[in-house]
Amino acid sequence: MDALGHFEEHIRSKLAAGLAAMGFVGEVVLERPDHEMADLALPCFQFAKQLRKSPPIIAQELSARISPDDHIGKVWADKGYINFRVNESLLSELVIKDALQRREEFGKGDPRPGRVLLEHTSVNPTGPIHVGRARNPLIGDTLARCLRMCGHDVSTEYYVNDVGKQVVLLTWALSNLTEKDVPPSERQKDDHRLVGYYQAANKMMESSAEVANDIAVMTQRFEAGDPEVIAQVRRTVDLMLDGIKESLGGVNVFLDRYTYESQFILDGSAREIVERLKASSYAEKDDGAYYLNLEEFGVHGRDTRFFFTRKDGTTLYTTRDLAYHMDKFRRADELLNILGEDQKLGQKQLASALKILGSERSPECIYYSFVSLPEGRMSTRKGVVVYLDDLLEEAVERAYQEVCSRRPDLDEEKKRGIAQDIGVGAVRYNIIRVQAEKQLIFKWEEALNFEGNSAPFVQYAHARCCSILRKTGDFNKSADVSVLTDPYERKLVWILAQFPEVVRQAGDKRRINMLPTYGHELASALNQFYGAVPVLRSEHQDARLCLVEAARWALRNALVTMGIAAPEEM
Repeated sequence: MDALGHFEEHIRSKLAAGLAAMGFVGEVVLERPDHEMADLALPCFQFAKQLRKSPPIIAQELSARISPDDHIGKVWADKGYINFRVNESLLSELVIKDALQRREEFGKGDPRPGRVLLEHTSVNPTGPIHVGRARNPLIGDTLARCLRMCGHDVSTEYYVNDVGKQVVLLTWALSNLTEKDVPPSERQKDDHRLVGYYQAANKMMESSAEVANDIAVMTQRFEAGDPEVIAQVRRTVDLMLDGIKESLGGVNVFLDRYTYESQFILDGSAREIVERLKASSYAEKDDGAYYLNLEEFGVHGRDTRFFFTRKDGTTLYTTRDLAYHMDKFRRADELLNILGEDQKLGQKQLASALKILGSERSPECIYYSFVSLPEGRMSTRKGVVVYLDDLLEEAVERAYQEVCSRRPDLDEEKKRGIAQDIGVGAVRYNIIRVQAEKQLIFKWEEALNFEGNSAPFVQYAHARCCSILRKTGDFNKSADVSVLTDPYERKLVWILAQFPEVVRQAGDKRRINMLPTYGHELASALNQFYGAVPVLRSEHQDARLCLVEAARWALRNALVTMGIAAPEEM
């Protein structure tokens, strides 16, 4: 149990006893209001009906039954609420002790039952990840990290779309074209290099009936389950995936599993889905193609028709997606999908089809708005699309210039290493700090602002803690922290105490933007403390060093949960 949870438990037992004496039977749920108002509070409106009294009177009577003690510093009634201030000295002791003992585990919750399968990224393997979709892997990876901190058993998964005309076309291109037939690539990464092959083959298909026929035959063989063609396409997709994985690794995103769409053709499960849907009362036919009529499920207009075969009987992406979800249900207790806002209708149709298949479960979807860049602020040399690789490269280069300006004393290797940490952190932080469903415009002046709500600001606070602790060496980690009575010390302790609850709320409510908000608040409080209170060579040096180390672990764990490096020097 975290420090504030310890206080909550104590106060809740006192309140329960007092309410029982007044004749109330039921659960007591405390709130954590704005700290300026109170540390903990109990709204009494919930008791009015049973006790047949007004909330203000209940609050007055109940507060009179509770006296300050070793946990409760102050208790008072106000407008139907009972408010509490905790014993600040005890809070300091519990929070700092927890942080110094648990270190990397500080803020982590107890293990929770069940398995969570979180699918994210899943971009088509036909080209590099562009900036617009970069929000998907960063939201998905951060949420997975956060849920693990909450105590969940989480596995992450990328659903590889290795079926369809686009990947077949690219496979044909690699077998029939040479480097002389395609435009040169700006990067040697496979995901960039193969784009030229796709573009050249696409032009040939549009102008040559023979090429178009070759592609059509190859596609039909693939969807009929021809293992030779499927294996050939898989090799092409894996080449593209190697480049995509490298890009993801550049922003500290690593997935546990890659599941290929073709698997559900090869193992017959997509065909089984087709037969089961055909047998349902919702199945209808149009020119040989089968679809589900979803009007009964609240889907209207043109979208009422949810096609699951083509007129030639071959399966569609939707069919294979259903097979994939049925497979995921067998492997996990809870499914989470990170999806662009343009997928809302498709997911509603999917959920309806799953019900028709007899499933009582459906995935939980977290939708995000796409990332955009201010007009004219950044573009590739071609000026057509901005890839994640471009964004990351520029972030690291901008960070490097800043490091050179601030720390000319460092050697080149260290400058480059710090710039890498800052640049990657800046991209991740700036993208996840905005709620997923809200529009995000990526701005360099915000992402790399060393004084604002940014990764460099939080990273610098962590590095400052490390610097103070390096200068000191060994100190008494059992020092009496009750001497930490300065308002800046108390404020920092209070914010540290919030960390476990912030992690829980960010995970349970799927609001990972709470993590950067907390990181900025903690870093700001640390800077205020450091500016106002002498740490080294002070009367309470050891106690203050305990506080600095506790802050260091909270900052480190917040950054790591966001997938951001916690540098010890900047």
